[in-house]
Amino acid sequence: MEHYYSVILAGGVGKRFWPLSRKKHPKQLLDIVGSKSMINLTIERLSHLSPLDHIYIMTNREQADLIMAQNSVLRPENFIIEPSGKNTAPAIGLAAMHLLHRDPQAVMGVFPADHLIRNTKLFAADLHAAIDSACRHLALFTFGIQPDYPATGYGYIQVEKDELPGESNIYRVKTFAEKPDPETAKMFLKSGEFLWNSGMFVWQARLIIDKIRRFLPDTGQILNEIGKSIGYDSYKRSVTRLWKTIQPISIDYGILEQSTRINVMKARFDWSDVGSWDTIYKIENKDKNRNVIRAKGLLLRSSGNYVYTKDIKVFALGIKNLVIVENEGALLILPRSESENIKELVDSLPLAGEEDLL
Repeated sequence: MEHYYSVILAGGVGKRFWPLSRKKHPKQLLDIVGSKSMINLTIERLSHLSPLDHIYIMTNREQADLIMAQNSVLRPENFIIEPSGKNTAPAIGLAAMHLLHRDPQAVMGVFPADHLIRNTKLFAADLHAAIDSACRHLALFTFGIQPDYPATGYGYIQVEKDELPGESNIYRVKTFAEKPDPETAKMFLKSGEFLWNSGMFVWQARLIIDKIRRFLPDTGQILNEIGKSIGYDSYKRSVTRLWKTIQPISIDYGILEQSTRINVMKARFDWSDVGSWDTIYKIENKDKNRNVIRAKGLLLRSSGNYVYTKDIKVFALGIKNLVIVENEGALLILPRSESENIKELVDSLPLAGEEDLL
């Protein structure tokens, strides 16, 4: 673990949690599950594996300030600042360059800031095993989640039938699949060959840089130039100037789907990407009528609802399977089944002259 570092990706806004999530209050800073924010839950979980100075948060300047204001133990040294969002491949590449500057033998784990994992002991055990294997093998490692329903909101990983020789619970990846339609998702589940793609990774920092140089040569060249300035006064000017020229692309599409030696750890821990209000409803405690109520008021003859308000009381009669969320002058009401489509509404706000609600 001497050469292991955790990198937390925390640059998104989280449109699917509007109106609670705003530009100045992004999803990872919200206490939408329990009493702690998603980013603080992630930091706490990773702190059991390595010291705080081995944890880095990849985000923009504004969110870095917000995160530090919420967590007093963090220091500027815990942050790697993206001048602008360029998707996950450039972000991970920039983090890898910083780690290699600090430690040429660095092994990095990559984790989104907004995942919920409650069984931290199993998480730590699986991560330890993946780190150990990544140190011994020149391969990329991802975490796959055993699906328990035909989800259409996740990407999938098809794996070989047998474990890798000499490894426990680690398999070779056959292929990656994009988010499927309902019938394809059912086929994936029935086959027993597919896992949900968690978006969490472990690999040697030098290996992912080599992969970027091979499959994304333009991005690799830019990262090399930025890397030369790390540790010098010229770094801030260099990264600001060169970052503008990088083309956005995801690590899955740009690297993983192009590579051949990919291993997957079949996770034993519980996992949710907390991707919608309906996901929050499913994982929260419910009353006898299957309602989740984080508000004052009264619901009668109502079931299956998620209600969260800050400044108003909610009184309802005979409603079912709705999401009702109020925050800072905005009230959201929609069927839980439409939770995945909330971006359609949020993206329409500027057209309706409601930019102040973003």
